[in-house]
Amino acid sequence: MPEARAIAAGDAACNRNTAGGLYGAARWVQSERVTQATLTIRLARPRDASAVAAVHDVAWREAYRGIIPGRELEKMIQRRGPVWWKTILDRGARIAVLEFDDEIRGYASYGRNRLAASPYRGEIFELYLLPEYQGLGFGKRLFEAARRDLAGNRVSGLLVWALADNDRACGFYNHLGGIKVREMEETFGDVVRVRHAFGWV
Repeated sequence: MPEARAIAAGDAACNRNTAGGLYGAARWVQSERVTQATLTIRLARPRDASAVAAVHDVAWREAYRGIIPGRELEKMIQRRGPVWWKTILDRGARIAVLEFDDEIRGYASYGRNRLAASPYRGEIFELYLLPEYQGLGFGKRLFEAARRDLAGNRVSGLLVWALADNDRACGFYNHLGGIKVREMEETFGDVVRVRHAFGWV
C-alpha cells in the first residue's frame, strides 16, 4: 500500500471528499504534500482478471500462512489464476473491485447464499485487500458496497464465512456488527479447521 501512507490513520492533514452512488468515488487529499489519490469501487470486468488474481495471491498468502497447510494453500492459490477469474467474470459473477490511485487493491465477490435453507439470502463469498491497504477503512467500504448492491437487488440478510483461526477477519466482521450464527468444519489436507458464519439481518 505505498500510496496509502498518505491516508494512514492518525494523519491529521488528510481530508476526504466523497461522491454519492453505490460504486462512487472518494477523493483523498493530503494538503501538506499536495498529493491526491482517487478511491473508486466498481463492478469488475473480465479485463480485470489478472489484477484480481494478483490481489488474491498476495492477500491469501498473508491471511492464511500458518492457518492452512502450505501445500494446500499453494494449490488453492494456483487454481485461482487469471484464467479462472476471467471465466467466472465472463459468466456474470458479481465482484466489486476497489481501485486506489487507478490500481486494483482489493475485491469482494458476492451473490445469493449458497445455503438455500438459510434465512440470510445474501452472501459475501470473499473480501480481500492487499496487506498494505488493510486497516484504512477500505474493507468496510467494500463490505458496504456489496451489501448495498445485494439489498438493491432485493436480496435481504447477509452471511459471511471466516476461519476461526483468522483473528483479523473475525475481528473485522465482529466490528461491523456481524453475529456468529453458525459453525462448520473444513478440511485442508489432513488438517481440520473451524469456520464461523457471521450474519446481518
